[in-house]
Amino acid sequence: MRIMGLDFGSKTVGVAVSDALLMTAQGIETIGRKSPGKLRQTLARIQSLAEEYQVEKIVLGFPKNMNNTEGERCEKTLEFQGMLEKRCGLPVVLWDERLTTVAADRSLEEGGVPRKERKAHLDRIAAVLILQGYLDSLAFQAEQG
Repeated sequence: MRIMGLDFGSKTVGVAVSDALLMTAQGIETIGRKSPGKLRQTLARIQSLAEEYQVEKIVLGFPKNMNNTEGERCEKTLEFQGMLEKRCGLPVVLWDERLTTVAADRSLEEGGVPRKERKAHLDRIAAVLILQGYLDSLAFQAEQG
């Protein structure tokens, strides 16, 4: 079993997948689109990747505000969640993604990636952080259980 992690943005979607043992997340690509409303090709690419990697569940970053409220981005993410579930036929779990983009940028900076090149990697790395957080929570629950 593998799990896919997604960082859904207005112009891109970062994609990560877990290893078969559900221990680590690896970034695989960033899917770009020309317009925020044009999601058909994005959904088709996610479905293709889910089939290729034999994914059984998708974890979708949920962009709550820092004060724990839900804004416009959350509404768009919930709509995207519904589209994903319908298109892929897989469960889509929402995962709090607050500060993942900041952490991804910091990690790229610490890795020596120049500022102008970071944007190309940011969403993919954020997807890794979202998925890794979820995988770590599964491992913690298993230890407690």
